[in-house]
Amino acid sequence: QDFNHLRALCLSQGLLFEDATFPAHISSLGPNLLPEDKLWRVQWKRPTELQRNPFLIIDGVSRFDIMQGELGDCWLLAALGSLTLQKQFLENVLPKDQGFQDNYAGIFHFRFWQYGDWVDVVIDDRLPFLNGRYLSVHPRTSNEFWPSLLEKAYAKLRGSYQNLHGGYLSDALVDLTGGVQAQFSLKDPPSDLEEILKAAAKSRCLMGCSTSSHARRNIELRNGIVQGHAYTVTGAVKICYKNGWKHIIRIWNPWGHGEWKGPWSDDSPQWDHVEPQYREAYLRNKDDGEFWMSCEDFQEHFSWLYVCNSTP
Repeated sequence: QDFNHLRALCLSQGLLFEDATFPAHISSLGPNLLPEDKLWRVQWKRPTELQRNPFLIIDGVSRFDIMQGELGDCWLLAALGSLTLQKQFLENVLPKDQGFQDNYAGIFHFRFWQYGDWVDVVIDDRLPFLNGRYLSVHPRTSNEFWPSLLEKAYAKLRGSYQNLHGGYLSDALVDLTGGVQAQFSLKDPPSDLEEILKAAAKSRCLMGCSTSSHARRNIELRNGIVQGHAYTVTGAVKICYKNGWKHIIRIWNPWGHGEWKGPWSDDSPQWDHVEPQYREAYLRNKDDGEFWMSCEDFQEHFSWLYVCNSTP
């Protein structure tokens, strides 16, 4: 589908685009995403029906714009959270020639890397709702819609929303960058893991991590870590602590809330022994899903680290 041609056609006819190849229908949700009675209750609404003044992007793109909905696509959203930190990749995926202000015709497009090529995916902006709530990712700022629309385009690429329900963070990292990814087992980690993390952060790699799911997925443990869940690694630093140095890692939960409660978490006493300027630079004490933890705790509570870069 040619985005510019279709948009021009809709604008000339005064119509809002309706995508026949990914319709507002159960076929786009997938037959097993929800129990049958709920599937038939799903309503599709455009942002212009939900908000008086919707925007694609407000004040730039940030991981904190994303809050995972009912769909089990943390693997995609964790990759997306990492993408927001690397603007050089972001412009490929999220073309700037669109929005709700100029030439709005209910049509948007996003790009994903598939088998050696950037594929342009065109969608209409009708989003699925169940009982008045977003079925998919919902925006933290009520009138900012890039996460919901990008997720819809990826669902179209994969065939349905159902096909996003469970997946591999490593796949999503490659689909969003066209890069090369490496995986490190944290149960048998490389001896220089701290150096790998620091080097990856310095060379602006995308990074994610996941916990194992021995039993049921999405169970939040007492320590705040969720089992069978994907997270974004958003930073790695060596910090001056007491009389020495400490390697700490910053991690973000795509739920947009739910944080680690152990050492180096937002309210932990460890921060009292850090010089004020570093505490101010690194600590963001909010229930936004982001937290710090030590390298040792990271290895103990997570199973895999994923690193993706534009070159080997």
